[in-house]
Amino acid sequence: MLLRMLSLIGLSACFLAGADKWQGPVPPKPDIPYLLHASNLIETETGQARPEKNTAVISGASSPARTPLSEPIFIMDARNITPEHLELARLEVKGGNREVTMSTGRRRGGSRFLHLQVTPLGGHLYKIEADEPLENGEYALSPSGDNRVFCFEIY
Repeated sequence: MLLRMLSLIGLSACFLAGADKWQGPVPPKPDIPYLLHASNLIETETGQARPEKNTAVISGASSPARTPLSEPIFIMDARNITPEHLELARLEVKGGNREVTMSTGRRRGGSRFLHLQVTPLGGHLYKIEADEPLENGEYALSPSGDNRVFCFEIY
């Protein structure tokens, strides 16, 4: 009787563990955040920011990766990037480029990073969500201390 009960508990645990496994789409490339739209993934625009004084400049006025969602969700197969170290910033369009001015200290006028929620989905897969509603505009995810950017637009 005890053996039968332990078997049932073991099967139940296996069933419940399997229920938590990610059932959605998997990114085709590692280390790139993909916007999640229902069961479709949209690759974010990958680039390099040029540092200029307290400003980071990204070429182009807008990103081809677009979403109507004010709280976008990203799926990422993280191999060489730590998702918990990603930062989200709003970009300003100036002179045909996108840029972000980061404040040093408590001065006004600089950008602040927006809140993200990172959830492991199993293996190397992570769900990354904006933890607050975002206004329409240009945005970039970037690993902390890195010039790589993953840009997208909310419309």
